[in-house]
Amino acid sequence: MPGRSPRSSAAPTRKRRAVFAASRSRGGEPLQLVGLALLHDAPRPDARQLIEALRALGVRVKMLTGDSLPVAREIARMLGLGEIVRAPELRASPASALVADADGFAEVFPEDKFRVVTHLQAAGHVVAMTGDGVNDAPALRQAEVGIAVSGATDVAKGAASAVLTTEGLANIVDLVRIGRSIYQRVLTWIVNKVSRTIMKAGLVVIAFLVTGEFVISALGMVLLVFMTDFVKIALATDRVRPSQAPETWNIGPLVRVAVVLGVLMLVEALALLAFGWHRLGLASDPAHLQAFTFQLLLFFALFSVVSVRERRAFYASRPSALLAAALLADAVAGVLIGLLGLGEMGALRPGEIALLAVSTGLLALGPNDWVKAVLTRRLDAA
Repeated sequence: MPGRSPRSSAAPTRKRRAVFAASRSRGGEPLQLVGLALLHDAPRPDARQLIEALRALGVRVKMLTGDSLPVAREIARMLGLGEIVRAPELRASPASALVADADGFAEVFPEDKFRVVTHLQAAGHVVAMTGDGVNDAPALRQAEVGIAVSGATDVAKGAASAVLTTEGLANIVDLVRIGRSIYQRVLTWIVNKVSRTIMKAGLVVIAFLVTGEFVISALGMVLLVFMTDFVKIALATDRVRPSQAPETWNIGPLVRVAVVLGVLMLVEALALLAFGWHRLGLASDPAHLQAFTFQLLLFFALFSVVSVRERRAFYASRPSALLAAALLADAVAGVLIGLLGLGEMGALRPGEIALLAVSTGLLALGPNDWVKAVLTRRLDAA
């Protein structure tokens, strides 16, 4: 659930309450009140832990309740919430600052929920709203993330963007973490796609302008796309470390990181190609040149995935089993193509394949990974 200062209403953390009146009558006398029986309306046992877990993820929680102010403040104290104000104050002076500063509102009418959501959005916040009744539907629809709780009415479920299937609100924490994990995978795909596109396109164009030859055939490019697509699909299963703070969809700085990595890999790939051109006889053997360039681009692609999948140093976490298997399968298939040749690509000597694998691995997981970690750390700190 990326965005700035998300907020989730904690209204459904309360159980129902009821007051019973006891009376008696003697003979034909009117009924006389003798006492009241109050059923305690306690918060759910997991409510306080839920609020603390959301706060640890950078989500601020607000309580919206129809109870009177004294009751609401007592419940807020039990939940660890702060200042509670009366909803009529919001109606009298609809200031966004009042909505943002308060931890909750008492004496809330249904229309007040919608008003709170719109004020928070006007202040630049991304808002999540929980609810279960028909009168919650407008606020659920207006919020960026409307969450209908278990047992909610069909109208509330239809207006919400997420529906909890189990009792309580504990699954909201999983909802936040899963959303941020998906966001991290999207970032990985963007960096990988942009950087590798710059490297591949730049290498082919610059090499053609310098040598007058296409250094890789259409078959080689198709094979690269086909083989690396399996790795891209496997990225969806990769281990992800959800951020502990709300994210933002500001892709511009991230694209700049990808461009820097792409240009860096392009320079390195051109240097390796120049080495092969002058030292390995690629200039006089087009089939040799085609195979050499194919191996160069393939190994750069595989090692760059290992690097960009982690925003810290590449060794900070292990890839998932499926991603590791996809990387290994691509590497084995690439080595076999290099040894046996295919189409316009001739066979390479084992030493040449080892040279490319070691060189690209050291570059991608060495200086390139260090540059990536530094740039993303600065981006996170900004």
